[in-house]
Parts: sequence; structure tokens; C-alpha cells
Amino acid sequence: MTIWRIVLLPALLLPALSTSMAPAQAEVAPKRVLVELRKQGGFAGLNDRVVVYGSGCVRLSRRTGPTIDKCLTAKEERKLRGYLRHLKIGRSQRPPQGADFIKYTLAFDKRRASVYDVPSTWQPVVRHLDKIMEKYWAPD
Repeated sequence: MTIWRIVLLPALLLPALSTSMAPAQAEVAPKRVLVELRKQGGFAGLNDRVVVYGSGCVRLSRRTGPTIDKCLTAKEERKLRGYLRHLKIGRSQRPPQGADFIKYTLAFDKRRASVYDVPSTWQPVVRHLDKIMEKYWAPD
């Protein structure tokens, strides 16, 4: 009888312990991405990424250095949303022949495309996100 207690007691307590521990774990709601820009390639080996969340905060990263989380000013966010109203993602371009090309990948409103020649509707968005990268990303 003692052996059964040793075997069954842990088996019976394990489910009870695991369910009682579940509420202690915080469930974090995923952040909704508003727009994402990636710049990759070239001889310098760019790998820049700007992710703007619906909350107005951004995550900035480069090939080297830290990942930076900041929040945009109200003016920066307002400008970006204005540019996004005129954005047309379109289709991805085929990679050009040769080397030293920079690939721009833009994701917005459940669409994503990669281009090598930045279309006119992308230009204000790309310029604005580049300015944000330059302003806020600085290695410690």
C-alpha cells in the first residue's frame, strides 16, 4: 500500500499543481504592427529594421548593435499615419542583375512587398522611417 501512495501521489498532484500555477503566468497580448520597413544588402551588408506598432512605439535594429525600443512623438506618429494613407504596396520586384543593390521590404495592412527601386508612394514612408532610425537608434 505504501508503494502505491509513493507512485500515485505525485501523479495525482502534478495536474493540480500545473493548473494552480497557470494563473500566475502573465499573458501578454501581442503588439499590433502598424508598419515595418527592412533595408537589406549593398556592399556594406545593411540589415536595418524599423517596426512601428499601433501604439506609436517603435523597435529599431541594425546588423550590429543593440535593438532599441522608443515611442514616437505625437507629431512623428501623425506624419507617418498621413503618409501611410497614400501608400500602395503593390508587387515585389525581381532582384536586379549585379551587386550592391539595397532591397527595401515594406509591410503594411497585411501586405508585404520587396523592391529595389523605391516607388513614389513608398518614398515619404521610407524617408520618414529612415529619419526615425537616425534619430532614435544610437548604440550605447
